[in-house]
Amino acid sequence: MHILVIGLNFNTAPVEIRERFAFGEEFKSGAIQTLLHRNSIQECVIVDTCNRMELYTVVDQLHTGRHYVKGFLEEWFGIDRSEFINYLYIKENAEAIGHLFRVACGLDSMILGETQILGQVKDAFFQSQSLKATGTIFNMLFKQAVTLAKRAHSQTNISRNAVSVSYAAIELGKKIFDNFKNKTVVILGAGEMGELTAKHLAANGTGNIIVVNRTYEKARVIAEKFNGLALTSDDLPYALIQADIVISSLRTDSYVLSKKDIESIIQKRKKRQLFLVDIAVPRNLHPAINDLDDVFLYNIDDLTYIVEANIQERAAEAEKIEIMINQEIEKFKSWLNTLGVIPVISALREKSLSIHEEAVRHIENKLPELTERELRVIRKYSKTIVNQMLHFPLIRMKEMVANPNREEVLDLFINIFGLEEELKEQERSTQYSMEKNLIDKKKREIPVFS
Repeated sequence: MHILVIGLNFNTAPVEIRERFAFGEEFKSGAIQTLLHRNSIQECVIVDTCNRMELYTVVDQLHTGRHYVKGFLEEWFGIDRSEFINYLYIKENAEAIGHLFRVACGLDSMILGETQILGQVKDAFFQSQSLKATGTIFNMLFKQAVTLAKRAHSQTNISRNAVSVSYAAIELGKKIFDNFKNKTVVILGAGEMGELTAKHLAANGTGNIIVVNRTYEKARVIAEKFNGLALTSDDLPYALIQADIVISSLRTDSYVLSKKDIESIIQKRKKRQLFLVDIAVPRNLHPAINDLDDVFLYNIDDLTYIVEANIQERAAEAEKIEIMINQEIEKFKSWLNTLGVIPVISALREKSLSIHEEAVRHIENKLPELTERELRVIRKYSKTIVNQMLHFPLIRMKEMVANPNREEVLDLFINIFGLEEELKEQERSTQYSMEKNLIDKKKREIPVFS
């Protein structure tokens, strides 16, 4: 079995390509089931976000797996593969495992170290698991990825420093005030940046949010989301009197507030300090405002410095996580190697128990006068002999499968103990179970007409 990842993301494909490969939540279950029924595909998970589309699969052969996954994409989206093949990346086995770990930890995200992707990976796994599209390998791999990501975020500072301008503005405000609980923050602008700022403020427990915009309706839509107050530009003087912090992100070619505008409201503020953060380009607030007493003005360059410093800090933390990831890759590979041993161990135990039971039956036949208690003692101690004889061979076999020549080691082990028939019986039993499950699945898919 092999692990295969085929996908595209914000690094390999522009948004006009990514949006063509969005599954949509209402269709994703059907996509998972369709992919699972393709030849070569044994298990599958689809991770689908605004920045990435990735198909994680367990396949019996890499070359056939690649072929059928690409064919699935081509047919599901109705797009000729020549139009998207150059945007895809393909990762196999250890590289695929490492890729999942990096994605879950936020190291492959547009914003380094972001935590939202972890929830998206978990949801994707649980959805596939609920559809019985995962098995032994992915149940282990995705749980290990989630556990690793949680540990990475709790044991490092990867997600604790702002790396977006709007969030950096909030971080700056937190350095000025210990918290926002009893503070009034005025947001100038109801665009995407204004809404993102309001979201960060609400998440940080801001007491009062006032959204000011030229169009009242746009201000109202954002204010209502965060239990704030919406005002038009005509009410800006009132908002400035109430404000502790003003964050401006209006799209305009000229200054919205001048030094004179702020001077006119200072008297009414009764010497309360006013902090203004201008995150717009071009700037909304005239730089001369910073000359006024009890008024402090910061622009986007001040915030960019914070963001760049934090990105460097995150990069340093990412190096720590890379070490953790490499350790987890080796741990998973080691576990994966033992999967080949499990059927052999099972076959050996089955054969030894069969020999043991047959020996006990012979004893019963030869010595019919034995009591039930005496037979229990014979069974117990004869079984102990069998287990002790198997103990060290099983340990050595587990150790030897880490060897690059593990296939030869297993073959030698099978030959020495004569386990061919037991393994064939296991294969027949497994094949029967798989066929029965497939028949049951197809029966469930047949519509019932009354």
